[in-house]
Amino acid sequence: MPRTLGIIGSGMIGSSVARLAVAAGLEVVLSNSRGPETLADLVSGLGGRARAATPAETARAADLVVAAIPLKAYGLLPAEALADKTVLDTANYYPERDGHLAELDAGELTSSALLQRHLAGSRVVKAFNTITPHQLVSLARPTGAPDRSALPIAGDDAPAKVEAARLLDVLGYDPVDIGTLAGSWRSEPDTPVYIRPYLGDVPALNVEDFLRWTARTPGVVVPAAQVRELVEIAVRRPAGEARLPSDA
Repeated sequence: MPRTLGIIGSGMIGSSVARLAVAAGLEVVLSNSRGPETLADLVSGLGGRARAATPAETARAADLVVAAIPLKAYGLLPAEALADKTVLDTANYYPERDGHLAELDAGELTSSALLQRHLAGSRVVKAFNTITPHQLVSLARPTGAPDRSALPIAGDDAPAKVEAARLLDVLGYDPVDIGTLAGSWRSEPDTPVYIRPYLGDVPALNVEDFLRWTARTPGVVVPAAQVRELVEIAVRRPAGEARLPSDA
């Protein structure tokens, strides 16, 4: 297990992962695109196990890194500093936010494969992209708990997926390996495992109201067997059709 978890991106998903990591006893280094000084309140709230740094400093200090940034910002990730690191990719592709990317629209690449191309010296694993920030915290359970949920992971490097699986376990989730980065579309927006199973009946809301609603919703347990079933029945559709982002 990593002793130090680096998190690049301090939005809702990044902050939720940080909370779980600190609670699990990990050291956490946080960064964003605006500078360490802008993270003072978040770090203070997390306590003594957390500190702020630049993205490159975060990459170098961490045993394992979570990239919790919008897909449109993937080019800003410090590829050199992240070389030889396992990087967990939480991003989803939303053309209305990220702009249209022809390779993703055509289904030639998945968003995580695009990130792997940018981080050629790293080992990218898709993770944490199918659950909303509040539910990521509220549904976390200890290992062996009967009401434990599972989350899918995907990657091309087997040891990296072992690292990711161990982290998920420590943070409160059973990992379900769904295959390679090329097959990670099975957990992308508009697939059966994406967001809705962890929420139950979702009202028709705009993004802002949806996120406020999720903050008042405890979430629904989704065990590993259900995740496997949902992934298996996925059908690939044109990218960017879903409108319920897990991290705005």
